Amino acid sequence: MSIIFIRSLILYILVIFAVRLMGKRQLGELQPSELVITILVSNIATLPIENPDIPVIMGATPILSLVCFEVIMSWLNLKFPKLRKLVSGSPKIIIREGKVDAQVMKDLRFSVDDLLTSLRGKDIFDISEVQYAVVETTGNMSVMKKQPDDTPTRKDIGLKPHPEDPPQLVVSDGKILETSLKSLGFDTQWVKNMLSEGNTKLSDVIIMAADRTGKCYIAGKEGRKPYIREGNISDKG
Repeated sequence: MSIIFIRSLILYILVIFAVRLMGKRQLGELQPSELVITILVSNIATLPIENPDIPVIMGATPILSLVCFEVIMSWLNLKFPKLRKLVSGSPKIIIREGKVDAQVMKDLRFSVDDLLTSLRGKDIFDISEVQYAVVETTGNMSVMKKQPDDTPTRKDIGLKPHPEDPPQLVVSDGKILETSLKSLGFDTQWVKNMLSEGNTKLSDVIIMAADRTGKCYIAGKEGRKPYIREGNISDKG
């Protein structure tokens, strides 16, 4: 039993290393070649675990070989666009100027349900709102709405933008994160003051987030209503 555990741990670490080496992508963002490598690596990794008679090296060698091959192919794809197009394909415009291209749907083997499902995934339930849609090589769809149906920006409605950094986590599971706190310009005493206002002990905090204005959000472990304090830049000490 211990031997199987050790073999499993070794292959687990090796597969993590292999996936990290190929780059950070979600499953739905994998190119065809990357998806094939991922499936092969996962299948090969199970063989030495299921059969103790197979040496671990017999599983590690093909995994590393496949990953090295994928890295080399990625480099070649960058150097040779024609090869990239051959291996990964090219994006297809499925809706142009509001018109659905039936031939592209046929080439991609996209049914009407597939098209509508992809649009709903982009929060579009009315196909008449779409100006332009592209099916990427990963299978994901990129959509541009018609201007009258698109969400207005601050610039569109004449509001002056106020660039602000997002809130940062300053307390996690009862522990103060000094680096985040320092980057915001606050200190430990400020955290204690905020916790005192929220009537919460540091040891009871599961999440505390804050921004540069002093606005903070405090959630306790006991599950009570979070304490939210609006920002006041004059609070900085």
